[in-house]
Order: sequence, then structure tokens, then C-alpha cells
Amino acid sequence: MQLPSSLRSFAAACSLTLVACGGGSTPMPNPEPGPDTTPPLAEKVLVVGHRGASALRPEHTLASYTKAVEDGADIIEPDLVSTKDGFLVARHENEISGTTNVSTKAEFADRKKTKVIDGVSLEGWFTEDFTLEELKTLRARERIPQIRPGNTQYNDQFEIPTLAEVIALAKKLSASSGRTIAIYPETKHPTYFQSIGLPLEDKLIAALKADDFTKTTATVYIQSFEVANLKEFHTKLGTTQPNWKLVQLMEEAARKPYDFVKAGDARTYADLMTEAGMKEIATYANAVGPYKRSIIDVDAGGTFQAPSALVRNAHAAKLLVHPYTFRPENSFMTAPYKVEGTDSTRADASAVKEIQLYLAAGIDGFFTDDPAVGRQAVDTYKR
Repeated sequence: MQLPSSLRSFAAACSLTLVACGGGSTPMPNPEPGPDTTPPLAEKVLVVGHRGASALRPEHTLASYTKAVEDGADIIEPDLVSTKDGFLVARHENEISGTTNVSTKAEFADRKKTKVIDGVSLEGWFTEDFTLEELKTLRARERIPQIRPGNTQYNDQFEIPTLAEVIALAKKLSASSGRTIAIYPETKHPTYFQSIGLPLEDKLIAALKADDFTKTTATVYIQSFEVANLKEFHTKLGTTQPNWKLVQLMEEAARKPYDFVKAGDARTYADLMTEAGMKEIATYANAVGPYKRSIIDVDAGGTFQAPSALVRNAHAAKLLVHPYTFRPENSFMTAPYKVEGTDSTRADASAVKEIQLYLAAGIDGFFTDDPAVGRQAVDTYKR
């Protein structure tokens, strides 16, 4: 079954829980990492607020991004989709029934549709069928309330932000925090949006150049699970934006970038993770964002294994490595790292330990739903 990228990562985490969970709490091991043979390329390991501080506020809201920076994130990450009238807005997916109150709006009942997005049939409401003015009448809701019931207290309070609003917020938070907050926009489903006449690439470049903060001051990481649009960015930008970095995202090794699927390209993400694959990526990108289990996998019991060659291959090609996604709840922990409680119970100490295993493997940054936990992991880690 091929789900949209972020949903697949969530499903993978949940499947690990179902396979590995033995039903009670298990004492958490304190694994000692092996020799540090792959130091990070970056001078500073970066904490990326994944959709903001999405463990604590509904994702992709200005409140979530603000909380992320308050809790120590170096970077905030908006996933970008298009409205009907061509504005870029921050949503996890273009299908918004799970992240907004759109299903309660009688005036939009007839907008419910079934569409095929990246080969997957989805029913719901889609951003490309709404103007920005219409989307601004909606309010955000917690996407996974069964795991994050505390976030439901914020349901229906926050608007869907535009990219321009996210940039303005990063600029404001930089001034108030005394730190230059980077942004990490993801182009969601670029092949799909190109197919319906709403390409994301030029709109993103224009929005980033429209504000001096992102044009010249802040570092901007542009990410995609597809390859062709990153190559398009590389061609369009050349060396004109030295503060912008391109990041090749990677799903589980057996999967393919959707533009490869459309083009009949037989290669998988596993091919991109090889030494030769990383060298090719380095011709158009500056970093890779792999699914974390591609760096350190777990066995059937949830025990972490020795690191793969991914970080070594990436660093040999001078690519930074920013894996995703580290989350603090039991639902996302492997069996040995779970604590007493339900799927929604937080296991902060376990999350710190998990992140530090990846720090030992030499990563240069990481995506986390709780930047406070990520900040603690970095600040208490001794290489």
C-alpha cells in the first residue's frame, strides 16, 4: 500500500509499535554507541521543529511554530501545498479533512471529492479546490487526537497560515529570540500540483525572494521527496542564493520517488542511499533527509541495530544528513523504549536516548515533533 509520504512514516512507526509492543512497560536499555567514526559535517547539530512543535500544538499553525522556537528549535518546517488561486499554504497534505474543521462547514459540503494523489485514492477536501480567502475561514485541528489528546484543546482556534505569514513569523521570532531562525519548506506532491496547473516551484522562489529575511539573511532548506523538482530548483537558482540549500528527502529504502514512478524509472530510495547515489544527489542538492530507520534500523523486538552506511556515504559526498521524525510518545517508541502507560503517554527520556543514538551515528540535524526534547538531547550529548 502506497500512502502519502508523511502518512507512510506515521504508519511505519505505528506498525513498529504493534509488532514490538509486549503490553507492559519494559526497562529501557542504556545502549552505548560504538566508536564515533562518522562525525557530523555541520559545526552545529540542528534541531528542526517538524511542522512546528506538533507534539504540543496542532501542526502547521503559527502557534506551533512559535512554540517550537520558544522550546529551542533552530529551524521551523512548513509543508507547502497550493490553493486554487495559487497561494502557498502550510498543511501536512492537500487533503485537509483531518487537520481542519472543513467537514463541519455546510457551505463547503459539495467540495468533498475523491482524488488520486501520488497513486493513492483519497476522499476528502483538497486545498486546490479552495481560494485563500475560503481557506482562511477554516480553523486547524489536531491530526492524531488519539495520540495527542492534549492538543485538542486548541482545536478550531488557529488559521491556516500562508508561506508569507510563516516567513514573517520566523523574522519576528529571530528578533525576539536573538537567534536567526531558519525555515525548511517542503514542496508536497510536486508532480501532482504540476499536473493540475498549480506548480509549486516558481511560487516558492518568488515568496522567498519577496522578503529580505529569506532572500539574504536566514538559511532556507528546500526539501522534496521527489527528484525532478529539486533538479529544477538547482537549475533555476544556480549560485544566486548561497543561503538556500536543497534537500533530497528519502522514504523507506524499498519505495520510489513519485516522479520516478511516473517516469518508469526503476530506481528506489535504496539506490539513492548508496555511495554512487549520494554522489549523484550531490550534483543538485546539499543535504539528504532520510527516514531514520534507514540510518539505524531495529530488529523484530525493537532493539536498535548497528548504523548503516548511509551517513558515511552522504558525508563522503559532502551532503548533510537530517533524518526524520523523532517523536516523544509511546506510540512511536520501539518496545524496549516504551514506558508504563498508553500510546499517548510521553516517554521523554526514551526520546532523548533515541536521538542520541543518531547523534552518535554522525547526523547533522534532525526533525522532531518536540523541539524541547530535541534540544535536551543535543545539549546533554557528549560525543
